[in-house]
Amino acid sequence: MKVALGVEYDGAAFRGWQTQPGKGTVQDELEAALARIAGHPVPVVCAGRTDAGVHATGQVVHFETLANRPLSAWVRGVNTFLPPSVAVRWASPVEEDFHARFSAFGRCYRYLLINRAQRPGVWHGRAGWYHHALDETRMQEGARLLVGEHDFSAFRAADCQARSPVKLLRHAEVRRHGDVLVFDFEASAFLHHMVRNMVGSLVYVGQGKQPPSWIRDLLAAGDRKMAAPTFSAAGLYLVGVRYEDRWGLPVPANPFLPGAMIL
Repeated sequence: MKVALGVEYDGAAFRGWQTQPGKGTVQDELEAALARIAGHPVPVVCAGRTDAGVHATGQVVHFETLANRPLSAWVRGVNTFLPPSVAVRWASPVEEDFHARFSAFGRCYRYLLINRAQRPGVWHGRAGWYHHALDETRMQEGARLLVGEHDFSAFRAADCQARSPVKLLRHAEVRRHGDVLVFDFEASAFLHHMVRNMVGSLVYVGQGKQPPSWIRDLLAAGDRKMAAPTFSAAGLYLVGVRYEDRWGLPVPANPFLPGAMIL
């Protein structure tokens, strides 16, 4: 049978999602826990690979198994063998042609940024931090210019392996909750470091180093060297993956709704 899982994790202690020599990744921990329940090795495929230090509240994975287990075993049973910072939230049987990555038509990321003079304590490792005052109205004006189908080369990491830099960004929003700035982005797919690079450039706009129209200039130029430095991984969350209703997955219709996820 093929099973899809909803997974959340605090990425601060991990070397990223994808397994690598030396272990220490979220995938390593999840596969080991699944093997304990299945009684055989269980490779998993995720909807979106996250970097070291990046978190997820809405990661989706799939795996195949010959083991006959109730769905509760893939949730409560697997959680028994996972570290406290990783948890399976739900399990759902899926058809053979389902693929966690290729069946998805959208990914939703949220970035949390503490904007105050003092560095965060409780939020350490779970949010970015910027000590200069930022104007969220200017940042939102710049974010609107990112929406649409563009060549996002200016926000692409040098080692990005995507075949094309052209992506469809459906949603970009910046709003403030006291000292916390919340950045929400949804796209068909994202380039490596794309969200963190967009946040970094919007911070330049918010501080007044550049006008909001600079975002349009960056898109037109397609030059990574013109944009701001990559922002910290600590504040980045994969909050949701969008699939067609026919798959019957318990994913939120809108992970950006207030109260649906963090803040």
